[in-house]
Amino acid sequence: MLIFAAILAIFIYGMTAAMLGTILPDLSERFHLTPSQNGKIALAQALGLTIASVGVGPLLDSQGDKAGLLLGLILVAVAVILLPRAPSYAAIAILLFVLGSGGGIVVTGANALVNGGVSDAHRATASLLVNLFFGLGGFATPFISANLLKKDPRRLCYLIAALTIVTIAVHAFTPMPAPAGAGGFVFAQVGPILGNPLLLLLSFFLFLYVACEVGVWNWLPRHLIAQGVPESRALNILSFGFALGLLFGRLGTSAILGLFTPAHVLIAAAVAMAVTTFLMLQTSKPTLAWVLVFIAGLSMAPVFPITLAITGTLFKQLAGTALGFVITCGWAGLAVSSPIIGALAGSDPKRLRKALLFIPASSVVMIAVMLAIASSLH
Repeated sequence: MLIFAAILAIFIYGMTAAMLGTILPDLSERFHLTPSQNGKIALAQALGLTIASVGVGPLLDSQGDKAGLLLGLILVAVAVILLPRAPSYAAIAILLFVLGSGGGIVVTGANALVNGGVSDAHRATASLLVNLFFGLGGFATPFISANLLKKDPRRLCYLIAALTIVTIAVHAFTPMPAPAGAGGFVFAQVGPILGNPLLLLLSFFLFLYVACEVGVWNWLPRHLIAQGVPESRALNILSFGFALGLLFGRLGTSAILGLFTPAHVLIAAAVAMAVTTFLMLQTSKPTLAWVLVFIAGLSMAPVFPITLAITGTLFKQLAGTALGFVITCGWAGLAVSSPIIGALAGSDPKRLRKALLFIPASSVVMIAVMLAIASSLH
């Protein structure tokens, strides 16, 4: 039941992570938003993710994973219920901040739940399995929007709200372990953990990765539309390409993880990311774009869960705090990348191609960071 609860939470988070990129074309048309304003909306979501993730670690260690997960899911439900009735650009930004806050709490709490319930030998595999459903949620949102809901953002938001409420009920009735730090949580222990050089490297690595992944979620449909690809086709490339690549990539990685060390898997993933994300920006042909986006999804698939598995293994004491810090740095990558991409594109959507070169450039830096981490682990 613990794994099932974590899977449901990650699935909801996957749906909300893909939601902004899915509804962004409609929001841009209705409110006449420029790419720069799109970037500021994404920044609001990123700030919510960042602030919530940095604060939720101590909550999980002192009050337990259930308290954090329920709080996060309630925030998600409130945001997606109110978003269809948002009257202005400012209201959208505020609700995306709330949505990001809920998502940050949910993803940290779900991964902490898995971390505390699985042995070291199986932690990476379990993390991959649970986070596989992030890819499934990310696939579901643009697919349902484009093919079942006729690109109606209102109906999409209400569907996600209904699924979130069901997930809240499941978590409310699922017995979860007592907090690992209950009765013994000491804030003085936090400083040495957060100042550990290895944790800082892992945090920077996830910072770069999230900048890449969420950059694809938020900007790929707009980029493809600017290249002349129809909106429905662009959304299907996001779902059947990127999201499905994440889904199959996590299945495949879990099967081969025993043959390679987690660090070596991440080095190979970063190399593949740099190559495929560069190539996917060089074509305007929908079929070729789908193939390259799918391979990019395969490349990115193992990065987030394996990075968290390495963190959980190395920092068992106050694992919620360590995981929260690493994930927070990941959301900081989103906060940096979206405004940069939006600013580079300016008011011309056709300039998104050059702006999105930020993604393969960040992937190259990831290679160097993980090589440093791998050398420290030996």
